[in-house]
Amino acid sequence: MIWQQLVKFHKIIDSETTIMSIHEVFMPALSSTMTEGKIVSWVKSPGDKVEKGETVVVVESDKADMDVESFYEGFLAHIIVQAGETAPIGAAIAYVAQTEAEIEAAKTMAGGGSAVAQTHTPIPAAPTVATTATPSQNGSNHREERLVVSPRARKLAKELQVDLNNLKGSGPYGRIVAEDVEAAVGKVQPPTTRAVTPTQPTPPVIPAPPPAPAKPAAVTAPVVSSAVPGQVVPLTTLQNTVVRNMVTSLSVPIFHVGYTITTAALDKLYKQIKSKGVTMTALLAKAVAVTLEKHPLLNASYSDQGIVYHPNINISVAVAMDDGGLITPVMQKANQVDIYSLSRNWKSLVDRARAKQLQPEEYNSGTFTLSNLGMFGVDTFDAILPPGQGSILAIAASRPQVVATADGLFGVRKQMKVNITCDHRIIYGAHAATFLQDLAKLIETNPQSLIL
Repeated sequence: MIWQQLVKFHKIIDSETTIMSIHEVFMPALSSTMTEGKIVSWVKSPGDKVEKGETVVVVESDKADMDVESFYEGFLAHIIVQAGETAPIGAAIAYVAQTEAEIEAAKTMAGGGSAVAQTHTPIPAAPTVATTATPSQNGSNHREERLVVSPRARKLAKELQVDLNNLKGSGPYGRIVAEDVEAAVGKVQPPTTRAVTPTQPTPPVIPAPPPAPAKPAAVTAPVVSSAVPGQVVPLTTLQNTVVRNMVTSLSVPIFHVGYTITTAALDKLYKQIKSKGVTMTALLAKAVAVTLEKHPLLNASYSDQGIVYHPNINISVAVAMDDGGLITPVMQKANQVDIYSLSRNWKSLVDRARAKQLQPEEYNSGTFTLSNLGMFGVDTFDAILPPGQGSILAIAASRPQVVATADGLFGVRKQMKVNITCDHRIIYGAHAATFLQDLAKLIETNPQSLIL
């Protein structure tokens, strides 16, 4: 996603004709669907020195809290929109003064900002990238123009006298994080790629207790905020995004196809590898991804130009958020990643999703979605097709069922019902049915191939 931070220059001439420059920082557009943004917190306070490329404010986007970096060096002179308040995209949220002497002028300007704005013609600025390296129209990359450093890493580099220009960042999009600085002076091992928002400290790692295969894992239901009867509770930014997506889905002609899958072999495999950190969600995602290799149409999506066949199989999985709404973290190239790495990636995605620390491509790049309510004991359900995708698979609980066996006798088998929702503009019933047949065959007869 392109983060736009527009800046206007207001030249103010005082009685001694000294030219002062005050930058008006605007609410950035963190995604194409945003019409307004909410200030989560200000990293800097009025009067603080601000470096170019340094995080000054955290803004709530559709589904995550994102850092907004300063486009200019100076001093945070005045905050217009306080933490917890919202503002339309493009509205001024703060002033950054070039020098300390201009701070008071900025405060005065804030008091009569509308009059000042009317007497000066805005000078448009090119959109910049805050945490995403997006090429510009002429092919250049804005990210290459400056270092991207977390505030903690910058402070640590000064203390340890480390030249940031010589470091390679391991954070999202090459961002230099504190571990990179520590690794440069030999304090820690070089970090692997991570994507944790620097303004929200990483939670301490707590060793997990030994698994107990005989005891089913506890299921945590999403927390519903308490409300007084008769009270109207405004929707959160995330809930509003879900509303818009669901309304968009109503315009797509869809159909559903159900299938019953016996899970005995999959359950046996899960018990064998659960102690190694493998999750059932990752197993199901892997099974779907491998099956999609044979059915690329189910991984495709509709466009006005025709059918879009995506180059990668990226599996989104719906996750309920504690404060309402849902988000769909994406397991990138799930068909190519081994099951153990996929499980570790999935756990990281869920943790960061609930901490609102996902980057946009980690929740909006899915090509096929899973919605698993089986953990809640649901027998069967239909899932709503996400915008921009061709299919979503609803997965219900696996339960012991009395079934007729091939030899004419009765037996008990653990079975789960799955129900796929497809975009009928590009996918037809036979396509969905053969996909489900192959998925069932993999799960019932050859789930061991998922760990190869």
